[in-house]
Amino acid sequence: MTSKELSLGIVRAVGIIAAISLLLFFLYKITTVIVYCIVSVVFTLLLYPFVLFLRRKLKFRNTLAVVTTLILVILLISGIILLFVPLIVSQGENLSLLDINSLENNYNQLLSDVTLYLNSHNIDLQQIAKSSNLTSFSNFEFIPNFLNNIVSTIGNIGMGLASVLFISFFLLKERIAFATAFKNVLPLDQKEKVLNSVEKINEMLSRYFLGLLLQLFIILVLYFIVFLIFGVDNALIIALLCAVFNIVPYVGPIIATFVASVLIMISSIGTGADFSTETLPTTIYVLIGMFVVQLIDNNVSSPLIFSKSTNSHPLEIFLVILIAGILFGITGMIIAVPFYTSLKVIGKEFLPENRIIKALTKNL
Repeated sequence: MTSKELSLGIVRAVGIIAAISLLLFFLYKITTVIVYCIVSVVFTLLLYPFVLFLRRKLKFRNTLAVVTTLILVILLISGIILLFVPLIVSQGENLSLLDINSLENNYNQLLSDVTLYLNSHNIDLQQIAKSSNLTSFSNFEFIPNFLNNIVSTIGNIGMGLASVLFISFFLLKERIAFATAFKNVLPLDQKEKVLNSVEKINEMLSRYFLGLLLQLFIILVLYFIVFLIFGVDNALIIALLCAVFNIVPYVGPIIATFVASVLIMISSIGTGADFSTETLPTTIYVLIGMFVVQLIDNNVSSPLIFSKSTNSHPLEIFLVILIAGILFGITGMIIAVPFYTSLKVIGKEFLPENRIIKALTKNL
């Protein structure tokens, strides 16, 4: 090899590395758009059977069937949102009865007592708070930031929902055209394998998301029963909210437990219930009930539903979700199972003789 060929090889390698780096940076910058597209594909998988029903049984034209389906989805989402209006109003009324100055004084007094107690045991709470950036919690400075974050989150959810519905409309309306264009760009020697993979992924993801809806419905019913037993106000709405949090594996139930306990305590303000003899015991009983529901879900319903829908071992699913959560946070935990299932299907189609792939996909 001459020095000129070596130089060209180095330049080519550097160019390839730079191009790959730019591509990865670009994909990182448009992560939100990619997430919107993934969610839209999921929407398409769930809604397409209904579009087919309108076209075949009710003789709707394709565009009218898609528009009708999306309108029904919008009405369903609006109905669910409206369910939370009474809860928000009642909690707002209860909070209006709260004496913020008294609460802050009691909070600061409690913090002072805890600090003195810990100092007597050679533990400097103030230093810990400074190192952990928790000093703002000592004077309620976190409340405006918390409210701003809520407003920002609601705005992002609204924009995301509009984007997903817009993308889903064209995916449903032009499904055949997209499928034809996709087939035309496939290399002839790999076309059959790719199409088989897409068909299998479509089938398994449809089963997975139907299983997810079944799991959320079971959790909703169980939470609702727990809240009814202990006389929680707005039991159905809080149960629905907590069930939605369970979309996030493992972390969602913790958030749901925290939200439920806060809502129960706020509700007690309007009733004038004594905190130590009524509110606190009720909250503890409800949390125990929610813990039992999670035991049932984690050990009975979830393993049965997801092992059947994805043909994966429960331990396998747990490890995949855990690794995705460490690498990509909550978003990774949500998409871990469908993404991993898709990879398994692709691996079985293209590398059927690989020992690892064969071991992981023996049930597919």
